[in-house]
Amino acid sequence: MAFDESGKIWFNGKIVDWKDANLHVLSHVVHYGSSVFEGIRCYSTKNGPAIFRLREHVQRLINSGKIYRMDIPYSVEDICQAIIDTIKINDLKQCYIRPVAFRGYGELGVYPLNCPVETVIAVWPWGKYLGEEAIEKGVDVGVSSWRRMAPDTMPNMAKAGSNYMNSQLAKMESITNGYDEGIMLDYHGMVSEGSGENIFVVLDGVIYTPPISSSLLSGLTRDSVITLAGDMDLEVRQEQIPREMLYISDEVFLTGTAAEVTPVRSVDKILVGEGFRGKITKDIQEAFFEVVNGTNEDKYNWLTFID
Repeated sequence: MAFDESGKIWFNGKIVDWKDANLHVLSHVVHYGSSVFEGIRCYSTKNGPAIFRLREHVQRLINSGKIYRMDIPYSVEDICQAIIDTIKINDLKQCYIRPVAFRGYGELGVYPLNCPVETVIAVWPWGKYLGEEAIEKGVDVGVSSWRRMAPDTMPNMAKAGSNYMNSQLAKMESITNGYDEGIMLDYHGMVSEGSGENIFVVLDGVIYTPPISSSLLSGLTRDSVITLAGDMDLEVRQEQIPREMLYISDEVFLTGTAAEVTPVRSVDKILVGEGFRGKITKDIQEAFFEVVNGTNEDKYNWLTFID
């Protein structure tokens, strides 16, 4: 979705016009990918706009910075309030939220610690990441030739911009090959995640998802789905998943802030189950959207309402 460029952006503690949120071309991040970021959604509910798992997302942003020795000069509370203020000033009822911290203009060289850390928050309307029809009909995915990084190469627990160069390769390959999304294997050749989503597999009534040790980002939507599945008395096993298990599964679905809960129709042109959204996926979708849309009890306090 294209930007309309008419909004306001929070930039290092100040609200600026969209066109004025700029950085120098010799900023460290431009040359070395030194950024950490989050993707968060604000939903329109009957009780007003509500941000999904705001504090947990912001805490992960701070943690990502810590992993990269990037001291973000704002507290969790500061950034949470800044996100709320940015949504308010843009008068949005629902939106996608992108907080990002990066190393700015100071000097160039691989050593980054002499460059200032900049912090930015942007918000804008954004629909379904994999298409409006995908929520019901599902998407076609292919297993990528690009693997996720081994744990002693890049820290997968950090949501860092540099990690997403790996994701871009998988995404471009999948689109070129006629798929909607790519599924990436870990350094052992086991299923890891999508280019920007976590993955769940349903087989014989049991839900499987790869463990954190499979080089994946620990998604907050993933965590929410595991919690909701437990409420529904569904068994969830976090264990290594071989590639071929995708082919014989009854259901497969992807989760993430952008993708929300999206069923997979086929993997490598092999139909998943009957080739349409399965019952367990549908039940989890409904439970998820009932919470984020405010039509069911938010017993885990996942929503932060904007006054």
